[in-house]
Amino acid sequence: MRRIGLIIAGCGLSLAVFAQKEVSIKIDTESKGPVISKHIYGHFAEHLGRCIYDGFYVGDNETKIPNTDGVRNDIVAALKELQIPNLRWPGGCFADTYHWKDGIGPKEERPTIVNRWWGDVTEDNSFGTHEFLNMCELLGTAPYLSGNVGSGTVQEFADWMQYVNNDGVSPMSDLRRENGREDAWNVKYWGVGNEAWGCGGNMTADYYANVYRQYATYMGGWTSNEGIQKIASGASSGDYDWTETLMKKIPARLIDGIALHHYSVIDWDNKGSASEFSEEQYFITMQRAYEMEELVTKHIEVMDKYDPEGKIDLVVDEWGGWYDVEEGTNPGFLFQQNTMRDAMIAGMTLNIFNNHANRVKMANLAQAVNVLQAVILTDEEKMILTPTYHVMRMYTVHHDATLMPLEINNTSYVKGDAELPAISASASEDLDGKKHLSIVNIDASQSYKIRVPFSGVKKSQVSGEVLASGKIQDHNTFEKPSHVAPVEFKDFKVKEGNVELTLPPASVVVLEIQ
Repeated sequence: MRRIGLIIAGCGLSLAVFAQKEVSIKIDTESKGPVISKHIYGHFAEHLGRCIYDGFYVGDNETKIPNTDGVRNDIVAALKELQIPNLRWPGGCFADTYHWKDGIGPKEERPTIVNRWWGDVTEDNSFGTHEFLNMCELLGTAPYLSGNVGSGTVQEFADWMQYVNNDGVSPMSDLRRENGREDAWNVKYWGVGNEAWGCGGNMTADYYANVYRQYATYMGGWTSNEGIQKIASGASSGDYDWTETLMKKIPARLIDGIALHHYSVIDWDNKGSASEFSEEQYFITMQRAYEMEELVTKHIEVMDKYDPEGKIDLVVDEWGGWYDVEEGTNPGFLFQQNTMRDAMIAGMTLNIFNNHANRVKMANLAQAVNVLQAVILTDEEKMILTPTYHVMRMYTVHHDATLMPLEINNTSYVKGDAELPAISASASEDLDGKKHLSIVNIDASQSYKIRVPFSGVKKSQVSGEVLASGKIQDHNTFEKPSHVAPVEFKDFKVKEGNVELTLPPASVVVLEIQ
């Protein structure tokens, strides 16, 4: 019998992988972990393809699609249901070519810009700072602004902060008032560039560390206690040297978070179809998604060396699945379908983030609408919710809840000579004392019996939801928008102090225990 051991630092989660068909999950209800920040469940809206234009924003003159100041009402309602805690904008790679003053003032006077990163399309800057921040107010979400470091200046960045955050008399706050907004928006989260190692300037870590220090100095003076969160452009996947250099060379008083980007990609040169894929391709995608466990663990280890008190957050502000675009669409628009495979990525990844809530304080799924692993797809007036949307909605129970450490006596999902832990899970207790357990079975063909010891619980105290479908390729379409959707989970029983359940293949279950 093969055994694979894995200990997740700081969170009390251990995994032991066995070749068996029954899995036990032991929840430590006595030891309380950190609070799972709701900001782990953040989203991302870049000026890319149809995410902003023809996605969120249909324009002030749209009459066919109900909207508020050009923002689709149905998208606002759907994202409110997700309780999205933050929304990152305007990029992504686009951020380091974006000059914010192009997107303010009368729309007929705003200059156009060529989006050189994503399709070489020309946009008219009709969606800018006011439109985005007012949309965040509609959504009830915190804006996360990614500033231009690659082609911008320190002064430009500082002026933007003054424009959106200063309530006093100043050149930029006066300009804001001239443009119709009296009160400051008080934006808390600020990204200092994006992917500085790549599209943000192809910088070395040493060079970017110095650039960051310069920008951070003019963002809030001597320290980082100005009511804002300064987030550095972080590593790509396993570039631990990048994280180490930033932790070593940026004074702790100038930084609040370091980003990390990781996508579940089969092969960057041959990503494969989003909806027509084999189980072998599915397995590779699950391998890439599960890499997040190692990445988060090792980046945290580096951060712990220099910040043992955990004051600097790990911010995974780009994650998700990435495939070839749908046939007949612009390659630069990154429009792809969203299947049960993506639901598996989402469930597994969010469990990983929950279990590392001691250091992972924010994350952003890429992206919200019509791009990559979107939670919403649109086609003119039509809108559908994807399997990923449903997982994010099911997991809202973990927002700002207290992590409960757990141990999984696991089994393996085997494909050829490779294997992965078949089951992932995380658990939390909310302010009302309700306990929630989210469980994911990534095995494409095997159901598993799960046993969860829970002393004194009665069946009437247990309820749940399940997201599953007949095939891992199943997805929602504009013709069948509810083909994949959660339903009440009934396949459980309470017996001799255990909650016993059966997880279908490729499924996500969230249990509530009162």
